Amino acid sequence: MSKFEVRKTAVIGAGNMGSGIAQKIATEGIPVILVDLDDEKVQRGLGIIRDLLQQGVERRLFRPEQVEAILGRIEGTSDWSRLSEVDLVVEAVFEDLEVKKQVFQRLGEHCRPDAILGTNTSSFYVRDVAAVTPHPERVVGLHYFYHPAKNRLVEVIGHEKTTDEAFQAAWAAQEAIGKTPIGSADAPGFVVNRYFVPWLTESVKLLETGVADIATIEWAAKKAFRIGMGPFELMNVTGVPIAMHAADTLGRELHSFYAPPETLRQQVASGELWNLDGEADSSKYEAVANHLLGTVFYVASQLVDEEVATVEDTDIGARVGLRWSLGPFQLINKVGTEKAQQMAQGVIESYGLPMPKLLAEAGPDGIPISLASLGQRGSLTSVWVDRPDAMNALNEEVVGQLVEVFSQARQQGRPIVLGGSGKAFIAGADIKFFVDNLRANTFPRIYQFTATGAKLLATLSGGDHAVVARAQGLALGGGAETALACDWIVASPKASFGFPETGIGIYPGLGGTQRLPRRVGLPIAKYLVYTGQILGAKQALEIGLCDQVVSFGELDGACERLASQGSAPERQAPSAPQAKAWQPVWDFFSTYSVDQILSGQADTQGNPVLEKAVKKMGSKSSVALRLAERLFNEGADLPLADALALELANLEEVFSSPDALEGLSSLIEGRRPAFVTT
Repeated sequence: MSKFEVRKTAVIGAGNMGSGIAQKIATEGIPVILVDLDDEKVQRGLGIIRDLLQQGVERRLFRPEQVEAILGRIEGTSDWSRLSEVDLVVEAVFEDLEVKKQVFQRLGEHCRPDAILGTNTSSFYVRDVAAVTPHPERVVGLHYFYHPAKNRLVEVIGHEKTTDEAFQAAWAAQEAIGKTPIGSADAPGFVVNRYFVPWLTESVKLLETGVADIATIEWAAKKAFRIGMGPFELMNVTGVPIAMHAADTLGRELHSFYAPPETLRQQVASGELWNLDGEADSSKYEAVANHLLGTVFYVASQLVDEEVATVEDTDIGARVGLRWSLGPFQLINKVGTEKAQQMAQGVIESYGLPMPKLLAEAGPDGIPISLASLGQRGSLTSVWVDRPDAMNALNEEVVGQLVEVFSQARQQGRPIVLGGSGKAFIAGADIKFFVDNLRANTFPRIYQFTATGAKLLATLSGGDHAVVARAQGLALGGGAETALACDWIVASPKASFGFPETGIGIYPGLGGTQRLPRRVGLPIAKYLVYTGQILGAKQALEIGLCDQVVSFGELDGACERLASQGSAPERQAPSAPQAKAWQPVWDFFSTYSVDQILSGQADTQGNPVLEKAVKKMGSKSSVALRLAERLFNEGADLPLADALALELANLEEVFSSPDALEGLSSLIEGRRPAFVTT
């Protein structure tokens, strides 16, 4: 077990950020202590949390009993000696370096030597905060984004003395609370603020120089970046002084280009919000959009040149943290590199700044963006799906890159761990791809996509080196099938597995009807596919769907241990359920066919689990259910390779059914499908 296992957390500072961080931690089931200087501040923070949770009840995001459970996991105190109990401390006090140093000096006095200390600074070097502690090697930056109870992004920042073990434990702790972590060097602005703050200040400069008024800049920015709020409204919401403070830091540490314009200083001095009234002048769209895009193109490329972050994490930061539709490098590729270079040059030429090498050397094909990346995690080669804003859904590009990355990974001559960024392992296939091709009557693309994926999955297990699926979150549909194709599956307590395909008019086409029975037994496999029932990690372990369930802090260690056992032997379908509690499900789905169940002939004997299963099946596509049943039964006695070929061979039949387009479309449109009953 890692010496940095995080079971209990504390947050220092009960203001809006600190209370929001504490709320998120408690919402995810982890005990947290909210600490401030006095009881009055602590109670104010607890009140903020109660109010936000009550708003969640009113919006039907939480049930009252859930709120009580969340509040029960939060302890407020002004007694700093309580910090001796916690494994991770997150400092979230006012953005003042001296205040933060004072906090960290106290943390050094009260926290255990093996506790991780995190600072939520957005503008100071982590190393400067860490310098006042007796153990700087366990200090990391944990930069959360507003509002931390809702925004999934967190930047994890190490400094030159941070140990890899402490960094990885802090990273795992963010995964455990449902965050999407990205890595950053200890540099001014880290990743997102490095380009977001200039996006704000350059908007003010456009106003200051008379290029356009606020209403026009707001409209043009929202249109160019496909976002809901423009720069001035965002400053009003998050605080105009915060933008100036962040720009001051960047200007001081980097270049005068980043410094706040005088108009921003005057606005802060006035104490007023920006006046957003007025009508947009559409004739000025190009001038505003090109300038703001050019600003982002320059800064994002420069920070990658400086190795502050990767291209991929820079884009993820924008999509997850700022909720932009596209990240900076996706935008560069969309407008074209030549035009992007011209836009960036127009922004920086008056400052005499050079064009970043990454952007200057970009060819006509654009800047490569990896959705599947090769790396190393402990002693294992890692293959990671990096599409967290889309729950790592599989599409043509992702599958194509996975094929290439796995080929590179095998050349490393080591076991491989397969994982995903953010909240999901892989949450299935990209549904829009299927819908678009069905509507365009281009089924061959669907077939080719599935066949390519099936060919890749067929190579994952049984090789010279083991492949371990690291299922830290959602593994649904194609994601669950991808995990099943690996030698071993390690799951976190937050992992969940499910096969929802029959509810959207199709069947699992990447091995779900063949590998699943060999893991859990044919009757339980039928139950899972027919009902679409989603299982938590504990249930998945009960039936043998995964091999181990461990805490987030132990995921990587468990993957290494299983990988050291080598490739798993070829799995044979069990003849009885692994857990006695599943015997009624086993008996029922061994006895009755789909038609008998749908027609009401099946006897549930009053078992509530079976009655619920029958009810669920009534809402599924009968076409998909019958095809899945045929594949289960016909493939059960075949060699696995032949069974998988059978599954692929029936793909056109299921996608040619009206139920497929209806079911897939309904998911995108957020409505119940109206299947044709036959």
